[in-house]
Amino acid sequence: MCGRFALYATPEKLAEHFGLAEPPAQLAPRYNIAPTQPVGIVRFDPQHQRREWALVLWGLIPSWSKEPAMAARMINARAETVAEKPSFRTAFRRRRCLIPASGFYEWMKRNGGKQPYYITSRDGTPLGFAGLWERWIGPEGEEIESCTILTTDANEEVARLHNRMPVILAPEDYATWLGDGQEAAPAYLAQLKHLFRPFPVGRLKLYPVSPYVNDPRNEGVACIEERKA
Repeated sequence: MCGRFALYATPEKLAEHFGLAEPPAQLAPRYNIAPTQPVGIVRFDPQHQRREWALVLWGLIPSWSKEPAMAARMINARAETVAEKPSFRTAFRRRRCLIPASGFYEWMKRNGGKQPYYITSRDGTPLGFAGLWERWIGPEGEEIESCTILTTDANEEVARLHNRMPVILAPEDYATWLGDGQEAAPAYLAQLKHLFRPFPVGRLKLYPVSPYVNDPRNEGVACIEERKA
């Protein structure tokens, strides 16, 4: 799964990497992003025919939900079943997005406790998680946009920490994943499933960090500093 991540790349770097027309505004570095908090996504804007940046809540609220409290249970979606699950299948057909990250955290069970690890790209480039977004409209007309991160089997490196990891897309696959923002034909959706493979071994680096990150109220660069043995 993916239950915590970081995003501290500069707005200019994000615009360059994800093909945005302009850098995201008022984007502060975040080192300990937790479920139900606002996160940035990249999605296709059909009106202007370009990619756009949007802030949504992390934890997908299906459009048919009677209330938004279930968001905390929908932070991840298994890539293997996302096309069939009622909570995700419509978003998979129509509302795919990228969720930018600088890295993410996993916890290794050890000595009766859990040691947090930070996982990031070896070359320092941002990561693009495959995501889905949804729009929920409440009984009083209130609107909440939300998202979920797709997960797949962990690669050999991450598997020693957890058996799942986010679906991390290669930049050359961003356009395929986003499509044109409209509902795609079944044959096209079937082709997307080849993107759900584990991220290649050797392109990530993993290292232990302080338990400081365990508390989602804690922020700052201390979350990602390597913990020496």
